[in-house]
Amino acid sequence: MQAVILAAGESSRFWPLNQKHKSLIKIMGRPLIWYTIQGLKKSGIKDFIIVQGPKRDVEEELKIFKIKIKYVVQKESKGMGNALWQARKLLKDRFLVLNASKIDVGEIVKPNIFLPKKEKSVLFGQKTKNPQLFGIAKLEGNRILEIIEKPEKTKENLNIKVIGIYILEKDFFNFYEKTKKHQYDFETALSQYLKKKFVKMEILKNKKESLSLKYPWHLFEVTKFLMDKYLGKRTHIGKNVKIYEGAVVKDLCYVGNNCVIGNNSLIREYTNLEDNVLIGAFAEVARSVFQENVHCHSGYFGDSIFGENCRLGAGAITANIRIDRGEIKSVVKNKKIETGLRSLGCIIGENAKIGINCSFMPGVLIGSNCQIGPASVVSENIGNDTNFYTQFKQRADKKNEKRR
Repeated sequence: MQAVILAAGESSRFWPLNQKHKSLIKIMGRPLIWYTIQGLKKSGIKDFIIVQGPKRDVEEELKIFKIKIKYVVQKESKGMGNALWQARKLLKDRFLVLNASKIDVGEIVKPNIFLPKKEKSVLFGQKTKNPQLFGIAKLEGNRILEIIEKPEKTKENLNIKVIGIYILEKDFFNFYEKTKKHQYDFETALSQYLKKKFVKMEILKNKKESLSLKYPWHLFEVTKFLMDKYLGKRTHIGKNVKIYEGAVVKDLCYVGNNCVIGNNSLIREYTNLEDNVLIGAFAEVARSVFQENVHCHSGYFGDSIFGENCRLGAGAITANIRIDRGEIKSVVKNKKIETGLRSLGCIIGENAKIGINCSFMPGVLIGSNCQIGPASVVSENIGNDTNFYTQFKQRADKKNEKRR
């Protein structure tokens, strides 16, 4: 069995953490795609084909792990069907296809699914209480008749969502070749494939829904899953870490190599600090993800994510709970999205520089390469490469002009 791992998209809904493919975000010192590969190995697969973008950043990131992988390039982001098409010449017969961030594939796909059997094509599904959010399978016994995109809750009591792992035969490309090309032509070709072939629906029995990495805040659930699986009940402290007097690290955390944790700071449950992170004195960090080389000083950082090389001045605060304790919404691609979370701080891209005493409201997204002026209160998203100052700075500028 071969596996095609798709890692070439723009990850646009994952902004502001999409300067590179989202599967290259690191948790516990390894990119997410590494965990996907380990899960596939658990399922009995050893032949990997990765479809990457023209930057070839996936190939660059994985070379240190010395895993035998074949790579192909999707030159332009034209959807899942076009990405899979790039791998067709390397495929022999039956193959599995999935997104690179499907880190729980080893819990879903069991080795016996690949044994010779009548049903050579298989899709994996799971019951959901929110069918209006997913592609939902219409079934006849265990055969999939069609996939209905985001149906109404009342429509025929459909409740089995397709979770994005497919076992297909190579003749799928005959259907794809005849399909009019557009961003979602994979789904169109798959619909035709389902009409002509017997495709089995393998319904997962576990009650917990399969992990998704559609939006950046989904990274928290992914982090928790990986820490529970790989750390057990032990906090990991890397090499050459300096933890100063009065500092506490507790409740299952990961601290990478060469990190510094200042005096009287508290690092607690499910916090991930990658290599070379500096947490200054009198800081509290809870359930947050720091990518490599992030530096912060005193302040509170709860349920937040910081991209590589961010710098945060003393007194920075990420508010992570609404005053009314309601669900937090965030704006993605100019659309307000319900996160399903009641605790969510801010998410900041790479190379951001934050002045002292800045405050960030729940669910705010900050782009890469931004500069946030001292004493700013950030209550809305800020795009990439922006210099941002709130009314405090503007008032000071007006006073200075009058003095002149």
